[in-house]
Amino acid sequence: MIYSNVYLGKKVLITGHTGFKGTWLTSWLLRMGAQVCGVSDCIPTTPSMFSELGLENKILHNLVDIRDFECLRDLFESFQPDFVFHLAAQPIVSLSYFEPLETISTNVMGTANVLESLKSVKNKCAAVIITSDKCYENVEWEWGYKETDHLGGRDIYSGSKGAAEVIFHAYQKSFFERQYENISMATGRAGNVIGGGDWAKDRIVVDCVKSWSKNDIVELRSPNATRPWQHVLEPLSGYLTLGEALYKDRELHGESFNFGPRSEQSRTVLELLSDLSDRWGFLSSDEAYQVTDNIPFHEAGLLKLNCDKALFHLKWEATWTYSDCVKHVGDWYYAFYQGKSDMYGITMAQIEAYEKMAEDRKLVWTL
Repeated sequence: MIYSNVYLGKKVLITGHTGFKGTWLTSWLLRMGAQVCGVSDCIPTTPSMFSELGLENKILHNLVDIRDFECLRDLFESFQPDFVFHLAAQPIVSLSYFEPLETISTNVMGTANVLESLKSVKNKCAAVIITSDKCYENVEWEWGYKETDHLGGRDIYSGSKGAAEVIFHAYQKSFFERQYENISMATGRAGNVIGGGDWAKDRIVVDCVKSWSKNDIVELRSPNATRPWQHVLEPLSGYLTLGEALYKDRELHGESFNFGPRSEQSRTVLELLSDLSDRWGFLSSDEAYQVTDNIPFHEAGLLKLNCDKALFHLKWEATWTYSDCVKHVGDWYYAFYQGKSDMYGITMAQIEAYEKMAEDRKLVWTL
């Protein structure tokens, strides 16, 4: 029984529902029988997974900027959600250098507006505020960051995510510790997420599938850069597990949790592209990509998360192996660029496969 059927028939408000992670989360909640209310300021990319899946006609779809406090509060007040998942953000590190004020206003003030709007919810409500693994002050060490490590940021995006965490904890202590006891909330942190349907700027997988769909060869400049790759369903399963725990009691109220892959899932960019090109059907790597430079990558600069807290308190752990991740990412994009019409069905089939693997492994959220 997935998440003890806690989401069945419940009202779930998702900010950033038109984005990559938001679309996958919306699809999964629809599969579980939830009533979804989405809040986003736009359809962020072209193509758009949200549009391709036809989700606008399956949910309460609202084009509202989370920086518009009055409109946002009115939505919370009228919908009265049982669950809130706050994903809306300016998510691109490179863009934060060109639009620093836009990034800060969205990621910091937008989060504050969501927290302030939660005050208008009268019923029992669990809220999961999503930030990022970039919220940590990266001091260039090789082991995973724990939830108690220092927050910080050397770029605007990272700083905005660290600031969002500070605002969250200030709101929790000031207003939601005793005054609004119907609200239980926590933050979730994850990074290096890949999956079908992502078309955001400056993403290696996105750049590859776009090039391959046009029969172009990808130019690879940092083949040895290493990341702990994880499928988008991994952190989403963590957020949903956290939401269930918060809804059942307030024991974890005000806490923060990391959600990441197993440590053995770290791979170089070269390994990832080689495996993805195999799924795409290339007979030789020379047809798929060429190394145009070899920028040394300092392994200590790898930003990893320690997920022991999620394992201890939530009994949460990653489901898919690296091979499973690559298979489903490659298959989704290949189906899309081959002109498959039922991408909603393909997406739901991948969610079903993820649930089935978790059930086979007897993970706690399936029992």
